Amino acid sequence: MIPFSILDLAPVVEGRSVSDSLVMSREMAIAAEQHNYHRFWLAEHHGMAGVASSATSVVLSYLAGATSTIRLGSGGIMLPNHSPLVIAEQFGTLAELYPNRIDLGLGRAPGTDMQTARALRRHIEASVDRYPDDVLELQAFLANGANGVIAVPGHNTKVPLWMLGSSLYSAQVAAEFGLPYSFASHFAPDQLMDALALYRHKFKPSKQCEKPHTMAGIMAVVADTDDEAKYLFTSVQQQFVNLRRNRNVPFPRPVDSMDSVWSPSEQHMVEHMLQYAVVGSKKSVEFKLSRFIERTEIDELIVSMPIHDSLARLNALSLMAEVRDNLSK
Repeated sequence: MIPFSILDLAPVVEGRSVSDSLVMSREMAIAAEQHNYHRFWLAEHHGMAGVASSATSVVLSYLAGATSTIRLGSGGIMLPNHSPLVIAEQFGTLAELYPNRIDLGLGRAPGTDMQTARALRRHIEASVDRYPDDVLELQAFLANGANGVIAVPGHNTKVPLWMLGSSLYSAQVAAEFGLPYSFASHFAPDQLMDALALYRHKFKPSKQCEKPHTMAGIMAVVADTDDEAKYLFTSVQQQFVNLRRNRNVPFPRPVDSMDSVWSPSEQHMVEHMLQYAVVGSKKSVEFKLSRFIERTEIDELIVSMPIHDSLARLNALSLMAEVRDNLSK
């Protein structure tokens, strides 16, 4: 069976604090290591009341100090928000502190609204336009330097880069640079198969990657019963409705029914965006997951577990590991 990994947003759940959220991410990382997940990644988002991983490299160091073997990384750093040199220094520091355990996944979107993006980096439009150049510059900083500038730390750490995306553009850049590619099918399903096909067809071997290497994301809510999982899943369904309504609120508690929460058009939108989500008991999830892996032919799977209750989230992580092991038999 292919490796399974975890994508975490350090969710700030309704009724709990940011501090609670970060402690829970640490507990998830520890549990993921114990259950033999391959990687544990955090995503950069800004200005969102339900996400505590904006200072991604800082949180990664906190998690790395509590674990010893699992790979840790960004899924991803939104490079247009930053100077490539600063990211090289941050992840170079992580690589020196935690050798052979750090990944650097990169994205092109700002991970926030445009006003916040401008507060992060004044000339955001120009930064997006030069994204491929920034990727190459960052890669150079992590090797021998760029334009006479050396990143310290960062120099010669050669932190492995991943290209992340939800479009054909990101697939093409990943293929051109010969980098592994992760598609965000957990919230952007439409171009999954086309992006994977384009990446594999256009791939050019590089020092980091001799052949194409793909990962895709899914959301998973696994529980002891199908009914419990469907109940827990209403939290992320509400979250997507809130995003559509521009309501910036913490990650909501589950509800007994979504009928009074969303309109028919909102229901259609959410169900479309989350079409690859696996929700149910181990048996139910196992079937849908095996079909997804078979259809996409991915080399790795990364799983997001959008569950409000901390114990239920840890239980889902454990149950998903059992699903993985069952699929290996």
